[in-house]
Amino acid sequence: MIHFHANAAIKDSSKVINDDGPDSLKLYERAAALVPMGAWSCNLPGNELDWTEGVYDLFGLSARNIPDRRTVLEMYDEESRELLEYKRSKAVEACSRFTLDARIVRPDGMERWIRITAATRACNGRAEALYGMKQDITEDHARWEHLRQQAECDPLTGVANRSRFQQFLEQPDTCALRGRVGALLLFDLDGFKKINDWWGHAAGDACLAAFAERLRRAFPQAHLISRIGGDEFAVLLPPAPLNLAIEGEVHCVIGHLLSPVAWNGDLLPLGVSVGLAHAPTAASLSACGEIKLDPQALFIAADKALYEAKANPALALVSASNRDYS
Repeated sequence: MIHFHANAAIKDSSKVINDDGPDSLKLYERAAALVPMGAWSCNLPGNELDWTEGVYDLFGLSARNIPDRRTVLEMYDEESRELLEYKRSKAVEACSRFTLDARIVRPDGMERWIRITAATRACNGRAEALYGMKQDITEDHARWEHLRQQAECDPLTGVANRSRFQQFLEQPDTCALRGRVGALLLFDLDGFKKINDWWGHAAGDACLAAFAERLRRAFPQAHLISRIGGDEFAVLLPPAPLNLAIEGEVHCVIGHLLSPVAWNGDLLPLGVSVGLAHAPTAASLSACGEIKLDPQALFIAADKALYEAKANPALALVSASNRDYS
């Protein structure tokens, strides 16, 4: 079994050092100490880890203890852990490289974002080790997240804007997407134009902001709540054990969503129509035996259901669950 040291990983992963002599390596190590980063390696198939001090610092662990990969994996949040395992397996299979930005929670409770850069060391076409760098990008991620929120947030309501919802619609069908999407809800405020006409646009803005906040409270588990039009909102929900559970949840919160909005001493009435489309499940297999999810088709189905609800005031909610939109 080979023992591949992290110090060797520093040497192999650095492309700026042309001279492999000790002076060049020491220069690189001194430069690396200026930023929160470190080198790591993982032997295969035993998964023995070897870290430099910088990686121990990133994870808030003592360098006196040999890191255990299973324990380290538990520090990644679920989404980051799944992506890491997926990219890692692909890299090992193809003897290739990968890069990943991941979120971890250290033993002291501190949340950090790290950038993992990984390559494989192979022999006779078979990966024998993974090695690379891990860098703390928490501050960079916070700045990027702030800019992203500014670009993707509706300034009036605080929920995501149409641009962010469009990103969902343009996603390709993947296993990760299928596992995250359970249903799409579309809400349209009925009679909203009358509020603007009778009380003014400031009153209308107050209604939109109040309705968005009610959606956030009603669906805390939602992957995405977005204002997609003047008085239209979209809510993307995770899978539920039964489709009827989602419909029941919507019926339970409609009363709260429709509570009058207090504004300048008046109570502004709200009306709403709801269109619901369920994502395909194992019960709706395609001809090739695979579950397909087309975000655009899901949106079209929910939109059709919404207009059916608007055309029939007796129905606050119309479900497109029986349509074939996979």
